[in-house]
Amino acid sequence: MLSLSKSLLLSLSLSIFPSMELVHSATFPCKQKLLIAVTIATSLLTIIPLLYPLLEDPNFFLKQQPPSQSSIINLENGVVTSHDSCDIFSGEWVPNPEAPYYTNTTCWAIHEHQNCMKFGRPDTDFIKWKWKPYGCEDGLPVFDPVRFLEIVRGKTMAFVGDSVSRNHMQSLICLLSQVEYPMDASVKNDDYFKRWTYETYNFTIAAFWTPHLVKSKEPDQTQPKHIDIFDLYLDEADESWTADIGDFDFVIISSGHWHYRPSVYYENRTITGCHYCQLPNITDLTMFYGYRKAFRTAFKAILDSESFKGVMYLRSFAPSHFEGGLWNEGGDCLRKQPYRSNETQDETTMKLHKIQLEEFWRAEEEAKKKGKRLRLLDTTQAMWLRPDGHPSRYGHIPEANVTLYNDCVHWCLPGPIDNLNDFLLAMLKREEDKGFLAQVRKMLS
Repeated sequence: MLSLSKSLLLSLSLSIFPSMELVHSATFPCKQKLLIAVTIATSLLTIIPLLYPLLEDPNFFLKQQPPSQSSIINLENGVVTSHDSCDIFSGEWVPNPEAPYYTNTTCWAIHEHQNCMKFGRPDTDFIKWKWKPYGCEDGLPVFDPVRFLEIVRGKTMAFVGDSVSRNHMQSLICLLSQVEYPMDASVKNDDYFKRWTYETYNFTIAAFWTPHLVKSKEPDQTQPKHIDIFDLYLDEADESWTADIGDFDFVIISSGHWHYRPSVYYENRTITGCHYCQLPNITDLTMFYGYRKAFRTAFKAILDSESFKGVMYLRSFAPSHFEGGLWNEGGDCLRKQPYRSNETQDETTMKLHKIQLEEFWRAEEEAKKKGKRLRLLDTTQAMWLRPDGHPSRYGHIPEANVTLYNDCVHWCLPGPIDNLNDFLLAMLKREEDKGFLAQVRKMLS
């Protein structure tokens, strides 16, 4: 193949150089000879640099996939857009009879409390939907495991957050199981910090348990009169993830549901307030204060990291869908199909989502100055429209003694959370397209 590439360059040169005989012909005036010579030189200088990579790698052009017009994007006001204003995160759920692409019997990565089919969920229509963006000519293709693994070949990806983040990673493992199962590559014996490697593709994924993103201290359950209140250090990022992010090419951060819990807030190691702590002489600042501060601190950790050179994705809040009461007051999620696209989010979800976007945009401006890459997976609206996708009572046996009996926080596998990886692959493709365009510009400069 290498000799073929060289032959190609030679044949192109020979196809041009016969014209040189005309240059030396006495029948051509000097001005015309000069014009022909300049034309030939310009042609060679244009064609040879473009074909030179074939000498280094005969499959160079086979590996490159030029970006389509619809994939050339900008990040404007936190919304992913293209030249035709295509926002993949704005759309509706449409039937997809071809789903699912794995089952609870073909994927071992499904945790028991998300294994809805095993525990007798009677309906299956909730797994047969896909997201259709408005105004996007190519739509949002369903997840292609081979394409994904080719993009991430030789790279690493971290899922940083709570149990919904782990739920997301397990979905990815199940989708990729159509091609390959990973090997356990964990560096510590802790299920909260698992690592998996796809050996054929030299691709590693990891989970980092950090439900608040910032340093936190759980209530002391050994005390006879313990109070179920967390201590959150809002200006200190959790080192359990920040210490290792330099090892990863892609970091997907998310956080949400743990911020609902009663907490005491610390800044500069001093109590500044709380959320529903009901303690004397401490101001209740609400969960929204702590949520904003936690994301601001997490983004600052990314921006200040000298070792992290990759791409950070914020996966926005995935809401719960309790109806008829709170999680500990008999609330449940029994719907059998998605909401209509015009269904309004609840007030708390809207506030949490708004805080995330505002803090992301703030950090993204700073990232531009520092040459950091921050991207937004704005999936809140898509997941809000899927009240039918939670385990409810089908994440355990009926007589189980579990804290969250009706689980309307996590997501069945297979189920709507699989579509988060449709979004993720679309964003990875766009990142790849940007890299390709940068290569072309560099070659032609």
